Amino acid sequence: MKTLLKTMMLFCCAFCFAQTTVKGKIIDNNGQPLPGANVIVSGTTTGTISDYDGNYTLTVNQDPPFTIQISSVGFETVNQEVTTNPQTIDVTLVEGTELDEIVISASRTPERIFESPVTVERFGLKEIKNTASADFYGGLENLKGVDINTNSLTFKSINTRGFAAFGNNRFVQLVDGMDNSAPALNFPLGNLLGMTETDVQSVEILPGASSALYGANAFNGILFMRSKSPFDHAGISGYVKRGITSQEAAGDNDYTDVGVRMAHKFSDKFAAKINFGYLKGTDWFATNYDDKDRLGGTRETNINYDGVNVYGDNVTTNIRDAAPASIQGLIPDVNVSRTGYTETDLTDYNAESVKADWGLYFRPWANDFEIQYVGKIGTGSTVYQGAQRYRIDNFFLQQHKLEFKGDNFFVRGYVTADKAGDTYIMDVAGPNLLQKWKSHEDWFGQYIETFVGATLGGATEAEAHVAARGVAETGRYEPGTREFQQAFDQVTSQTSFLTGSAIRDNSQIYHGDANYNFGDMVEFAEIQLGGSYRTYRLNSFGTIYADENGPITYSELGLYTQLQKTLEVNENLELKLTGSIRYDKSELFDAFLSPRLSAGLTVNENHNFRVSYQSGFRNPDTQSLYIGLETALGTLVGGASDIGERFERPYSVSQFAQNNLGQPSSITQTAAAAYTNSLFVSVAGELTNEDRDVSSNGSNFIGNSNFVKPERVSSFEVGYRGKIKGFVIDASAYYNSYNDFLANESVVAPLYGDVSNFNLTGYDPNNPGSVAGLNSDTQQILAALDNGDVNVYQTYTNSEESVNSYGAAIAVSTKVFKDFDLSANYTYAHLDFDVKANPDFRTSFNTPDHKVKATFGNTDLFTNFGFNVAWRWSDNYYWESSFGDGEVPAFHVLDAQVNYRIPSLKSSIKVGAVNLLQDEYFTAFGTGLIGSQYYVSWTINNL
Repeated sequence: MKTLLKTMMLFCCAFCFAQTTVKGKIIDNNGQPLPGANVIVSGTTTGTISDYDGNYTLTVNQDPPFTIQISSVGFETVNQEVTTNPQTIDVTLVEGTELDEIVISASRTPERIFESPVTVERFGLKEIKNTASADFYGGLENLKGVDINTNSLTFKSINTRGFAAFGNNRFVQLVDGMDNSAPALNFPLGNLLGMTETDVQSVEILPGASSALYGANAFNGILFMRSKSPFDHAGISGYVKRGITSQEAAGDNDYTDVGVRMAHKFSDKFAAKINFGYLKGTDWFATNYDDKDRLGGTRETNINYDGVNVYGDNVTTNIRDAAPASIQGLIPDVNVSRTGYTETDLTDYNAESVKADWGLYFRPWANDFEIQYVGKIGTGSTVYQGAQRYRIDNFFLQQHKLEFKGDNFFVRGYVTADKAGDTYIMDVAGPNLLQKWKSHEDWFGQYIETFVGATLGGATEAEAHVAARGVAETGRYEPGTREFQQAFDQVTSQTSFLTGSAIRDNSQIYHGDANYNFGDMVEFAEIQLGGSYRTYRLNSFGTIYADENGPITYSELGLYTQLQKTLEVNENLELKLTGSIRYDKSELFDAFLSPRLSAGLTVNENHNFRVSYQSGFRNPDTQSLYIGLETALGTLVGGASDIGERFERPYSVSQFAQNNLGQPSSITQTAAAAYTNSLFVSVAGELTNEDRDVSSNGSNFIGNSNFVKPERVSSFEVGYRGKIKGFVIDASAYYNSYNDFLANESVVAPLYGDVSNFNLTGYDPNNPGSVAGLNSDTQQILAALDNGDVNVYQTYTNSEESVNSYGAAIAVSTKVFKDFDLSANYTYAHLDFDVKANPDFRTSFNTPDHKVKATFGNTDLFTNFGFNVAWRWSDNYYWESSFGDGEVPAFHVLDAQVNYRIPSLKSSIKVGAVNLLQDEYFTAFGTGLIGSQYYVSWTINNL
């Protein structure tokens, strides 16, 4: 018994002796405490973080001596030797530069920005805390080479290197490895349903093609958001922001943004966290009433007025053609449009976001091996502009991920599913609301009848038009009345676009990917292998996609490898070589190989020169393949080879064609007609051109867009990063050459007549009798064009022309007045494409040639007080989209914030203003003017 007791005492003593405790305080070179600094035992994942006062305590099951590593974002890492137990180690971290920060995205392995083989931008904890923007996502706009197009208050779209769109499927957004795109839309809704600010660890952006490592959709760039681990960041933190948004059209409105994070480390083996975010405000009112029909026109001056943000006035007809033959001589040959409803009549502009996520993290052996389950849900209301203006209301998105990971590998799978909620299309709702109180046929009938009566009564033509509209408008449902609301509720809940405007959707994406780094097994180089598999299941019930007969399913597979080798040429030169290649195969297309080669030369530790070549490709997105959406500008139809089997509609035939050409009263046409039996939309104007070359056979008018195939890009980039006499410089230049460029083409498909026999030889627009000499199909096609027996389509296709773009960017940062931060950057981007030679082809570059940005601030102007000011300027540019085209004027924006830290409460108070100068602007044609935001925020315990 005594022997057993002694043995137990010895064991307890040994166990107690193995518990080594290290404590201390971490401060910066200004003497300020550094909360959230990492303290780990070198070579392990065992560690802790400093609290709000910079204090830390680390207890490990290890005897001295061993080494601990102390690090914090934006500071140089320090290693300290532990030699006794217990031991106090106080550490001062010296502020580094942004080039010393660690990124993972560029090579799928940790490395300093300074050594990255390609351009990469990073937004870390320091930048998030000090941004002058209303939230961290908006703060990304101040990074060089980054564009943010503002769709609405809660929906911002990030892009790099041109070809911007709100539905930006050229740019990927990953949140902890999960693609944040909504399956129905095939693009992310900004941060509407993304990450809460208190859980953000870092944000990285890779501009340009990244297909070699990240697959087909990483074509223009990729954004990575990484959240905080509950093992490293435990506790409760949160923030409250209150303020107002101010816009001339909308007035001043309350703005609230609340977020909370709760995380707990139960042991070295298990941790969990949960996040919740809520945002509510009033969106930017879209009140552009410019006339799309006539420059400078208004409803009072143009009888065929078609306002940008007025819906229903696109319903137009030629009143002479619509009049009975007996009175056509009394009617002018003019088009008249109905009086539409403004966008403010059709939405309440409520901007709202509710999101939550949770995670369970298990380390069964208390080392780097970890099993994660993460769930995310979100719902929100916003405005989205694509081919039309969408009121996204109660949209719901959910994601669920299971991941196994270690220091050198990960295997993950996740599912993303969405529901459209109460979403509807405003510029479809407008015309159908008009139909509710008076059919288009009755409205134009009353207009014509009144016009004739007024004219016979001695009225001038202008007076007759006023009288005709007044009578036709009798019975109009006015916004705010019970009749209007009842009709509005019906139209926005019905999914048939003949009578309604609602969108239904329940689409899913299933995705799996894996990566293994052989760096610990192979000495001569770091080798990685990985792959991914994705299945799309589109199910919009025929409201977005051509899936009214059932869901559309297809899959994609990708495999890649990368080799990276660092060579020490001499004590002053280090060469880093990286090569990667990826194989991708969609079941709809042939396989593709995407290589990337790069070299980085480091000189004297302070200068890094890099050069890279990448080829990338973009599989047509879900909308490019299978959209089937009828809009005011025509029907959008995807370019998949089987689109004709999925989308068909019956169309009424003119009385002329029935009486004179023997055509039936209705003809069914499939979407395949846009690709196999169509003319360019410009044909109508060209056929009536008196200067037309009569010797031409008209083959140049034949559209027949090609079915869509993957788009390819070759990208060349050079860059420099370095430190020169207190200045940090990061510069790059690129040239992109696109083949099989994906874009829209506008065509018209006649309901009768075979376009393959279209031949205009001998046709003279000045001699109507020349039509008799044309073949039967050509005569029928001309009759179809003349009588409106055609359908206008916007197709998704590939350009046969080469599309090129090039640009450059440079950022310079330094310290001024001893400890003030000053940085500035300039970005140049240019499209190289012959637009005049291809008038029917839209590239939608949608990017200014020149952008300038600058920030100035001090995190410690005096004790616990800091400030930051951000200014940016954009050159003017031309915006192209299916909704409409127009000039975006140059603009400049000034944001500012001041902040005060209260260490005793572990809190910080921030007062800020976005667009402080109140110069309202817009970033895309058709959106609301962006006003100002003023806010006060309280953040607690956010290390």
